[in-house]
Amino acid sequence: MRAYGFARVGGPEQESFLDVPVPEPGEGELLVRVRAAGVNPGDWRLREGSYGDVRSAVFGREVAGTVLACGPGVTGFAAGDEVFGGCPGMVGGWAEQALVTAGFAARRPEGVTPEAAAVLPVAAGTAYDALNQLALPEGSTLLVNGAGGGVGVPLLQLARLRGIRVIGTASPAKHAFLAGLGAVPVAYGEGVVDRIAAEAPQGVDGVFDLVGGDALRTVAPLGPPERLFSVADKALVGTLGGRSVERDRSTRVLAELARLVATGDLDPHVTQVRPLSEAGAALALVEEGHAQGKVVLVP
Repeated sequence: MRAYGFARVGGPEQESFLDVPVPEPGEGELLVRVRAAGVNPGDWRLREGSYGDVRSAVFGREVAGTVLACGPGVTGFAAGDEVFGGCPGMVGGWAEQALVTAGFAARRPEGVTPEAAAVLPVAAGTAYDALNQLALPEGSTLLVNGAGGGVGVPLLQLARLRGIRVIGTASPAKHAFLAGLGAVPVAYGEGVVDRIAAEAPQGVDGVFDLVGGDALRTVAPLGPPERLFSVADKALVGTLGGRSVERDRSTRVLAELARLVATGDLDPHVTQVRPLSEAGAALALVEEGHAQGKVVLVP
């Protein structure tokens, strides 16, 4: 089948369309006909070698599609079901057919489009898990470092549903957008600590980092270390007394996220839907940081 991926670790020049075998669903896996696939920073990071020296891979860690076959041990799903979920291994979802982990899949409700469902497992799932692990009570104040990205956008909406006030750092171009999601935006750069303090004179109750590096070092002392989390710099956050987010890749989480989309309480903000033939351009948008909202590929 036709798929988009890379043959060796490196830059964008390593990307191409590939002819790969149709995968066979193994234990606990679903084979789906892909209807939509999400584009994430993890895709280009995999290609550049951030996750190890991968010989070759098909991009795509999340999809929505129609079940074609179920592997051994799968219960609760059948051929013909409309589902969405996360892809295992190196044969991802930027293809005509893909494998989905049954334990990290859910039925797609009516009223939730394949494009919206396809972008829930990675970014929205991470945001949901982060809030659960932060365990902030209603009325708390959370600082989100880098709030305008793929994880920050669903996190702001989910936090608002829990009655949590969010202060979000972002570039000024994204301030109006973040304010529309209920956050208090503050600008990056010199003086950011003073700007945060002006919005939270009593301090913040938790810090969730989506940037890493020096930006994480700057804001880490503003909240208690037991409520300091980062998904951008796992090594550094540990030295600062915090930790990374542990993913709860489960049907339960995906079903709840889809329910919130169906009720209008969560908007995945899919802003671009492109054909698979434009996969390279779509990934370049995300890699260069030029994508506003989520980018989706369709066959």
